[in-house]
Amino acid sequence: MKTQNNIKIAVIGLGYVGLPLAVELGKKYPTLGFDIKEARVQDLLNGIDSTKEVSPEELSQAGYLQFSHLEKELQDYNFYIIAVPTPIDKHKQPDLRPLRGASSLVGRVLSGGDTVVYESTVYPGATEEVCVPLLEKESGLVFNKDFTVGYSPERINPGDKKHSLTTITKVTSGSTPEAAEYIDSIYASIVKAGTYKASSIKVAEAAKVIENTQRDVNIALVNELTLIFNRMGIDTNEVLDAASTKWNFLPFRPGLVGGHCIGVDPYYLTHKAQETGYNPEMILAGRRINDNMGIYVVSQVIKLMLQKQILVKGARVLILGLTFKENCPDVRNTKVVDVIRELESYGTQVDVYDPWVDKEEARREYGIELIDNPSPASFTAIVLCVAHTEFQTKGIEWIRSLGKDPFVLYDVKNVLPAQSVDGRL
Repeated sequence: MKTQNNIKIAVIGLGYVGLPLAVELGKKYPTLGFDIKEARVQDLLNGIDSTKEVSPEELSQAGYLQFSHLEKELQDYNFYIIAVPTPIDKHKQPDLRPLRGASSLVGRVLSGGDTVVYESTVYPGATEEVCVPLLEKESGLVFNKDFTVGYSPERINPGDKKHSLTTITKVTSGSTPEAAEYIDSIYASIVKAGTYKASSIKVAEAAKVIENTQRDVNIALVNELTLIFNRMGIDTNEVLDAASTKWNFLPFRPGLVGGHCIGVDPYYLTHKAQETGYNPEMILAGRRINDNMGIYVVSQVIKLMLQKQILVKGARVLILGLTFKENCPDVRNTKVVDVIRELESYGTQVDVYDPWVDKEEARREYGIELIDNPSPASFTAIVLCVAHTEFQTKGIEWIRSLGKDPFVLYDVKNVLPAQSVDGRL
């Protein structure tokens, strides 16, 4: 059986998942953090993490960690962890190009006796059906004879400093009993919360994809309740507060469902389900509801503007927050963009303010020009889309001071005093 002696780990992909993992492993084992983006590697060599998941102090504590963007430097390693993005395309189908590319890359440097572990979210079966053939093709080695594979789904929650890599139970798995034990021992050595060894790679893959699918469906239910209760003139959040007094009521709240996980992972499961000939009705229905919430938010804002006799066309609207969630710079699959585009379709002038987001990334990804600071008494509608701590700290008086009477203030996140806003989700 393999042991931790002489292990050399390479983490492929240094985003929200890969970097924290490389840092923890680099405190204990010789570790190479690898990314194809040279600029990302250079920033990390200078102690800068643009995702703000890891501080300069934490980077400096990983004494065995190195960084590189050069493929040749991967050749000396024997335990590879692939943590690249797994997005969806414009047709809402799995886009496995980053995963395929990383598998081919590792295949080119793979040697006999090596282990490859995947952390990227995939549908059940993808590791063995898509990735392993690429590893075999590029390396000329035979799966489970010359090398083994495992799957350990990431559970990183961007911006969450309480629930971090080491404090969340880590699911592990391997392609052979020996590989499963070996992989589990590596993760167990850095994860204080412990590990859970799944019976197979497919079980581990399925466990990951249903975690976010379950959340997505539950949020969709609450979003649909919001659509119903708003028609009845009932405040949804007051209803939820009342219902939450029962011990087993699940505390989900309405909102925009974006990001790289909850808004994407269900499509991986539905893709595989449809391949088997089953049409997953509840999951897809939940996705449709959540995907349309941005349009619903704008319909509410426009209605409130008309009620105050505010001219919609040409109105100046302020969007507070662009990221998919609070207190992180991640704009992947943010549904705030849906709000912006829908408002623009009404002929409004939309300004977006988010102190967490890199201006160049917003411009590159969405063609959005962020403003530096919103001017007081300038907007006839203000929509709080993201509950950044900065916005809450500045408070309701600061937010209202940005409005030009008459104006509408709409709270998507339900963090402002109810009596101080015109509407909320």
